[in-house]
Amino acid sequence: MSKNSYDAILPEAQVVTDERLKKPYMPIGIYLQEAEDLYVWASKDKDDLIQAGLTERIFEKLQSATDACRYAQSLWMTELQARKDAEERWANEARLAFDLRDRLLHTFRYAYRKNENALQVVADIAEDAGNADMIQDLSDEAALARKYPDELTAIHFDASLIETADTLSGEMADLRALANGEKRESNETLTIRNQMYTLLKEMVDEIRDCGKYLFWRDEKRIQGYISKYNRDKKH
Repeated sequence: MSKNSYDAILPEAQVVTDERLKKPYMPIGIYLQEAEDLYVWASKDKDDLIQAGLTERIFEKLQSATDACRYAQSLWMTELQARKDAEERWANEARLAFDLRDRLLHTFRYAYRKNENALQVVADIAEDAGNADMIQDLSDEAALARKYPDELTAIHFDASLIETADTLSGEMADLRALANGEKRESNETLTIRNQMYTLLKEMVDEIRDCGKYLFWRDEKRIQGYISKYNRDKKH
């Protein structure tokens, strides 16, 4: 099972340093298939490869490393889809959030027209209008309304909008972070995928190098130790 392989190899993958880290240079699905094909091909030459210095461990771990990398890739693709979904939600919901921010500013300017302290806060809130500012503005508006509720009560303001603004501020902050890939978990998922790939690539490279060394004059056998993707790209 890919999940079992992932869990088993994860501790080893997590100690791969940034200096050692590699990133896929071809579509990851193609690379994983080539790794699986290599295992089948090299198994026929196992004794000769080991005699030439290849370790038994590589044969023991190549399949599980491939499965682990495939699972890590699936986790990363799930993260990417979540990010795309968040981008779409942000595009749809940001307009409503900005509208609420502006509605509250409009209301506060009237409600607090005789409250200089509150009006100064309103002016500060209205200063900037970017995405990050909007998120903070909604939170600040909720705080201001709770500090000076009397003026809002006097104009029969819908107090539920304050809770809406406060909740929306938190939701939009999470949504923006996910859409921008700023979530710590998302970054970790990509790093682990690359660490898993690095471990796998090191094994694949060892087998290929050894196979090319052994079969340098055997045109048929050496073909299985050369990346088909790279070979096709040259033609």
